[in-house]
Amino acid sequence: MTAQGRTGARVELTRSGAVAEIALQAGPLNLVTKPLLRSLNAALATLAGDAQVRCVILHGGTGRAFCAGSDIKEFAHLRENASEEKILFEDMVLRRLARLPAPTIAALDGPALGGGLELALACDLRVARVGIALGLTECRLGGLAGSGAVRLARLVGPARAKEMLFTGEVVDADQALAWGVVNRIARDGSALDAARAWAGVIADRGPLSNRLGKQLVDAALDEPLEGALSRSTVSQQAIFDSDDLREGMRAFFDKRTPVFRGS
Repeated sequence: MTAQGRTGARVELTRSGAVAEIALQAGPLNLVTKPLLRSLNAALATLAGDAQVRCVILHGGTGRAFCAGSDIKEFAHLRENASEEKILFEDMVLRRLARLPAPTIAALDGPALGGGLELALACDLRVARVGIALGLTECRLGGLAGSGAVRLARLVGPARAKEMLFTGEVVDADQALAWGVVNRIARDGSALDAARAWAGVIADRGPLSNRLGKQLVDAALDEPLEGALSRSTVSQQAIFDSDDLREGMRAFFDKRTPVFRGS
């Protein structure tokens, strides 16, 4: 499936078994533009309603960069109308990405800068190819990484987030790993290949368990403790009511690989 904007910027959505891939196809730098966001939004809407998808990989397609940030040329006509013309729609698309039911992995085989890193931060997991650059570079232009500031602070803590925000300096993959910006580094081969292997493992696990587990981790950050614990009780009951748990138990005693159906 290809969803294309008027400028040619688009994403390509493909599936291999229970793993879906979203490839950014917006030139060598994969700049964030409104047509690209419209295309991404359409792909995310498709995935949100597909219960057969157990993991989603977001990657830079044929681009040199995963995503080098926003197209600065779009800023020229934005001032008082920036919220309605850019900010609100961009935030909505990133929230839709973050709220996909299935686990998501950003595969970073090229630079992820500014809005590109913000895009990666909206995924659950990130794997980076060794040597790439990552950074929230908006302050170099007098801009602001809005949603990126919030998500990065939750991920690495306020001190590291402020360091990246206030300086706009980039870090390499190893430093990003040490700080917790990325989960893994691909030292042999591409980040996409590493993400595909990782996604295969995730897709083999209980899909209901992973969907509910994702909700609980997000609730731990978004809700008061008592509310998150109450959600945990309900989620655990749903697991014990599921056919997947019965299948997992049978497979354990039969010494075979379970075949989960997500119910």
